[in-house]
Amino acid sequence: MAMLSFEKKYRVRGGTLIGGDLFDFWVGPFYVGFFGITTVFFAVLGIALILWNTALGPTWNLWQISVNPPDVKYGLGFAPLAEGGIWQWVTMFAWCAFVSWALREVEICRKLGIGFHVPFAFSFAIFAYTTLVVIRPILMGSWSYGFPYGIFTHLDWVSNTGYQYGQFHYNPAHMLGITFFFTTALALALHGGLVLSATNPDRGEPVKSPEHENTVFRDLVGYSIGTIGIHRVGLFIALTAVFFSAVCMLLSGPVLSEGGSWPEWWEWWRRLPIWNA
Repeated sequence: MAMLSFEKKYRVRGGTLIGGDLFDFWVGPFYVGFFGITTVFFAVLGIALILWNTALGPTWNLWQISVNPPDVKYGLGFAPLAEGGIWQWVTMFAWCAFVSWALREVEICRKLGIGFHVPFAFSFAIFAYTTLVVIRPILMGSWSYGFPYGIFTHLDWVSNTGYQYGQFHYNPAHMLGITFFFTTALALALHGGLVLSATNPDRGEPVKSPEHENTVFRDLVGYSIGTIGIHRVGLFIALTAVFFSAVCMLLSGPVLSEGGSWPEWWEWWRRLPIWNA
């Protein structure tokens, strides 16, 4: 009931970026807006093209369906639809849908009168996607370097790319990305566990306050960053993980050529004079 009463305060006209009052309405709990319309429009077009590509063969098996990028011979030009052109259009529609969704988030934030942290965070995901299917292929000189849209084919592409460009395990950006991904999971688990332990006490016990939460980590690690601080840290490490995953791919090809060796690059570490001390 509290949520329903609050909705009356923000379900008001205004806050839109484009379209004014034309699409300024809700369908059930979902805000529509101009960018809600464009999100659905581009998503439907992209899904339709994926279904068309699947209908061309050779299988309807969900695990084996794949929309593949054009052959390297097409470079950065347009390819025939059946030879990678569908991938190009799906990529364009997907990017437009993602950007539309982010702008829809901006409009919702404007209505609520809050900061734009959510669309800002989502923009990092858009940046990572753009890096893989637009920026890196352009730097490599061919759309063929984009990843295929398929479950198994996508996983194969990641594995093959890692081995082709000097082994991801030794790529410093990959190391940082994986470290921050793991740290994100750790921070979320610690934060979620702490909040649940404080707000879900035993029967008859009062709900604990933020002071109790701070005390846990002061006693555990000697310092508590606080209720706002943990969310700032969580946002930072999550976005850093996505950022370095994109940097990893920009290093694999545009910087380090095929067959290059990251293990050899790490020789500078072995040459540090401290090891001879």
